[in-house]
Amino acid sequence: MDAAVAVVRFLQFAAASVLFGAPLFLLYGLKGPDRAAPAWPRPLLAIASLGLTLGAVAALLAQTAMTVGDPAAAMDSEMLGTVMLETPFGLAIAARGLAAAAALALCLLWRPSPGLWLALTGLGGAALASFAWTGHGAATEGPGAPLHLAADILHLLAAGVWIGALTALALMLRAASRAPSPASVRTLHAALAGFSGIGSAVVATLVLTGLVNSWFLVGFEGVGRMATSPYGLLLLAKLGLFAAMLALAAANRFAHTPRLAAAMADEAPGAALRALRRSVLLETALAAAVVALVAVLGSLAPVSAG
Repeated sequence: MDAAVAVVRFLQFAAASVLFGAPLFLLYGLKGPDRAAPAWPRPLLAIASLGLTLGAVAALLAQTAMTVGDPAAAMDSEMLGTVMLETPFGLAIAARGLAAAAALALCLLWRPSPGLWLALTGLGGAALASFAWTGHGAATEGPGAPLHLAADILHLLAAGVWIGALTALALMLRAASRAPSPASVRTLHAALAGFSGIGSAVVATLVLTGLVNSWFLVGFEGVGRMATSPYGLLLLAKLGLFAAMLALAAANRFAHTPRLAAAMADEAPGAALRALRRSVLLETALAAAVVALVAVLGSLAPVSAG
């Protein structure tokens, strides 16, 4: 059951990150008519919305079974209603599912436009923030509880901005690499430049909120015990992956993007596009690994509880 819960949590967080970060990327990364021109955003966001809706349902079923201690309770409508409406965890899942279902309806009924991207960003952000009430951030008690919860929410949103942008960039690079044209390469380069400024703020937010969360979940005295607890070991692995993502992001910004600009001037962007695509795909794979670790960490007792 714990493994199933971790898988469901992974799928939900990945879908919510795409639902929040990808349409937001379309708003700040693309300009003018380019925001509605690509063919990939609408199906991507519809799939993310559907996946998150189904994931929320699965999470409610699993949580009900775990709460009662009987897998059969997941099929009991009365128990499902009790968990969904009378527990903070259930209410958070219900809010997430409603936001995802609304996003799916908008994807199916609203033509691609900045208005649709803005609405999906809002719904995705609400879905992503709801994870704070189903994790360690909501379990903190005392005067520091609001600070921990706020840091958790900001951490989730910043991660969603990064993951959503990587997904969008990977799809744009795929299209540009298959049929490179001056217009598509210019649009891609402008999007990369747009993400560069946002990326610095995202990293700063992740570092700051990560430190706050670590203060509550590890603590000063728990630093020495990190290598002896499952939570601490996975957290160290997460930090290592995060550092690797930072290195790749720096390479994209300071090496691959300028190289693409130079190749555009020579009208030979093929090699630069391939190098950038490999880097972005690797960074995206690392982000998926981080999300997988986060999904497992949510079910483990933090170091500070030892």
